[in-house]
Amino acid sequence: MAVREYSTVSKIYGPIVVVEKVKEVSYNEVVEIIHDSERRLGTVIMVDENCAVVQVFEGTEGLDIPETRVRFLGKPLEMRVSKDVIGRVFDGLGRPLDGLGEILSSDSRDVNGSAINPVSRIYPRNYIETGVSAIDGMLTLIRGQKLPIFSGDGLPHNRLSVQIARQVSSLKEDFIVVFSAIGLKKHDADILMKGFEEFGVLNRMVVFLNLADDPTVERISTPRMALTVAEYLAFDENMNVLVIMNDMTNYCEALREISNYRGEIPGRKGYPGYLYSDLASLYERAGMVKDSSGSLTQIPVLTMPGDDITHPIPDLTGYITEGQIVLSRELHRKGIYPPIDVLPSLSRLMKDGIGEGYTKEEHPEIANQLFASYSRVQDVRAIASIIGEDELSSVDKSYLKFGERFEREFISQGFDERRSIEETLNKAWDVLLTLPKSELTRIKRERLEDENAGKSEPDES
Repeated sequence: MAVREYSTVSKIYGPIVVVEKVKEVSYNEVVEIIHDSERRLGTVIMVDENCAVVQVFEGTEGLDIPETRVRFLGKPLEMRVSKDVIGRVFDGLGRPLDGLGEILSSDSRDVNGSAINPVSRIYPRNYIETGVSAIDGMLTLIRGQKLPIFSGDGLPHNRLSVQIARQVSSLKEDFIVVFSAIGLKKHDADILMKGFEEFGVLNRMVVFLNLADDPTVERISTPRMALTVAEYLAFDENMNVLVIMNDMTNYCEALREISNYRGEIPGRKGYPGYLYSDLASLYERAGMVKDSSGSLTQIPVLTMPGDDITHPIPDLTGYITEGQIVLSRELHRKGIYPPIDVLPSLSRLMKDGIGEGYTKEEHPEIANQLFASYSRVQDVRAIASIIGEDELSSVDKSYLKFGERFEREFISQGFDERRSIEETLNKAWDVLLTLPKSELTRIKRERLEDENAGKSEPDES
């Protein structure tokens, strides 16, 4: 499509420019906003019979209607892709931030992308070792899965996402981490980049940085840029790619703000009615496809406003993704890191990517027993708060001891501590043997006898 230029701007408000008397303009078409010698990028978000509504990425400050021209470039927003993107840092529009120049490639991809065709999908298999016991042991991440982290303001989700990125990027199985920072404060972004640099993993990563003081509209493109690069590396270069998108709440807030500028009818909590489909257009780009040995796995990170898991953002995310990892404010107050609350957390694909041939044969039994035993701990703690610990039975007291050890020794681990799956399962066994053998009902009896060889039974007196 040919380049067309118009000087028929009729309105400028917020990040929006309205252009009249246009012809053959397409939705999502990239435009240049020209004012004096300055050029800004934008994209078409609405098209009428002879009118186009343009969303300006760098904002409209300083523009005036008579002197502003709009050039329609006849193509969608694109990102140049090649293996040279690995080790690079970009802004939310795909422009280099590391001073190493543009990506020299003739291969440009439309960043809007689309969900993977179900016919082309392969069912996700095989786990990803994150090095975090609570995730690897009980909420196992599977290649091609989308498993979000539900957090809250003040909880260490930034720290956890950096730890996962760092530890996955150093795996031997040709893993690349694409980290999409969406609307982060500069302080948090500096800590993030410092962490990657100190551990020497940037050469196995691609980072997209959108800061809180960057234009709001840029947040809409940041995860799409990241996913476009990830799709290329996974399905063209046959790599295993993990995409971490932090923080998706900032993305949704930007979407709500732009929706308000468009004058759209708001839905729940003022978010646009198409929030579900918009999130799905991002999340459903994860998976594995036929004719490619690569995989694209997603960990979206979002902060729940007011710690409300029923808020539209976590609520809709939970419908689209295959589980969730929930961070606990109570565990955080206890000084436990990472404060993962395993009971409301879930990995729906875990059962098909662990066990014999993947992790360890006994892994499913251990995970089931940990869930069952820790659930009982909550009941015993509730009873103890009413009648006191001294009135509990010996078995209930062993559950209290198990709960304390489970939180302090299994869930809790240092930011610099990476545990292999073998170390995670061994630590789980050690904690479970705090309980009497009669309480380990999810473990096969013959396996329990083997694992208990040489270990004394907990005192039930």
